Amino acid sequence: MSGMRDIKRRIRSIKSTQQITKAMKMVAAAKLRRAQDKVTAARPFAREIQGVLSRLVGAASDVSHPLLETREVKKVAYIVVTADRGLCGGYNTNILRLVNTAFKNRNDLVLIPVGRKGRDLYKRLNKTIMAEYVGLGEDISFGTAQEIAKTVIDMYSEGQFDEVHLVFTEFVSALTQRPQQMQLLPIPAAKDAEGEGNAAVGPLYIFEPSPEGVLDELLPKYVETQIYRALLESKASEHGARMTAMGSATDNAKEMIAKLTLTFNRARQAAITKEISEVVGGAAALG
Repeated sequence: MSGMRDIKRRIRSIKSTQQITKAMKMVAAAKLRRAQDKVTAARPFAREIQGVLSRLVGAASDVSHPLLETREVKKVAYIVVTADRGLCGGYNTNILRLVNTAFKNRNDLVLIPVGRKGRDLYKRLNKTIMAEYVGLGEDISFGTAQEIAKTVIDMYSEGQFDEVHLVFTEFVSALTQRPQQMQLLPIPAAKDAEGEGNAAVGPLYIFEPSPEGVLDELLPKYVETQIYRALLESKASEHGARMTAMGSATDNAKEMIAKLTLTFNRARQAAITKEISEVVGGAAALG
């Protein structure tokens, strides 16, 4: 009987866990819808400003600007966007694995983690962290992206690192999220058909009031927009991964409950059969 009591206790425990995972799946699904709407709204502007800035950089190739300056790469900074919480499948693992690949056989990398999971890992590994941003919440604001961008631009302009890469997870669907890496600084110029830099790519531009004035205004906006888009993509990917993971956990709990219920019924049937055999045996002995 003690075995049957243990089985019933396990079934109750798994049912309790199943209720939690089912609720978490529903919450993630609701948050995903809102996050997906924000990503859809942010993508066109981010892509267009990236294309325009690349062409402007090519057209103003004779203009000097700190965010365009290509210098000898002695130190590279990685902005790594992860989640503040777990229980989202391989979301955090996939993005951290991408960065760990870049770390192999290199000691010139520094980190700017966005999200508690990445921050905690790199602190345990004693990696160089230039700045950190955790606890961003569910509603990512453009002000947060501006704050991160200002820190990165100031450090880059001061020469604390010579190249900046942005690592985030691109949202494709609730089932698919792709880790991505893009060069944020220095801003690359547009490429021609052969993949070479070409100052004449696209239309010719007339700068008003001056190329320097236009770039001073647009280049920081470009950095802010790309970081904001990365944060939105990552948040939507996190919710999609969590919804999928909690759905799988709920299904697994259902299978475990079914197997344990079958085991319990067999144990109970065996106990009943044993009791009947004992009664029949006792009656036969008395008869």
